[in-house]
Amino acid sequence: MIEYKRVDETYLPQYDQIPMTVQVNSYYYIKKSNRGLGGFAFIETPVEPYIKDFRADGDANMAELPQRWDLANWAFFMAFAGEAPVGGAIVASRTEGVKMLGGRDDLAVLWDIRVADRCKRQGIGQALFDMAAAWSRRQGLVQMKIECQNNNIPAIKFYHKQGAVLTAIDEYAYYNDPKYRHEVQLIWHLDL
Repeated sequence: MIEYKRVDETYLPQYDQIPMTVQVNSYYYIKKSNRGLGGFAFIETPVEPYIKDFRADGDANMAELPQRWDLANWAFFMAFAGEAPVGGAIVASRTEGVKMLGGRDDLAVLWDIRVADRCKRQGIGQALFDMAAAWSRRQGLVQMKIECQNNNIPAIKFYHKQGAVLTAIDEYAYYNDPKYRHEVQLIWHLDL
């Protein structure tokens, strides 16, 4: 039995206990026709399987958020199996200095969403996503912005299934980080 609840930032150390891994078996190669003017094609390309672990790379430490941002306009959701945290989602809005918000006060950003590997494909991510979208609507926000990478095909398919629209492709978003230089940033927007 999974219990879902909205929590506050005091739960972030528990939130960080939830693994954030992606099994990568393929990625979307983005083929440009006529240097992009003729459109783009996403070609699923197999790779030697590997696991991308966001926590191991230090990119997913949410307990540090209170030191970086004013969290007054953020929401935190978690899923628990008994006492164990097995999923979480974080939504940011109306926060000065958050680049992803683009200065908009009518936009939410799905800052983070994760489900423990052993609990994936059980509807937990869907429930957390729905909670994040519902909270955003109640705040009077009109869109939710979402970022993922071209090597996270499960996330790409999930956001597309939610009705989100791919609005930006940035092949150089991670250029200054040799670890991620090969990844392409995909930005989605979901009308709420």
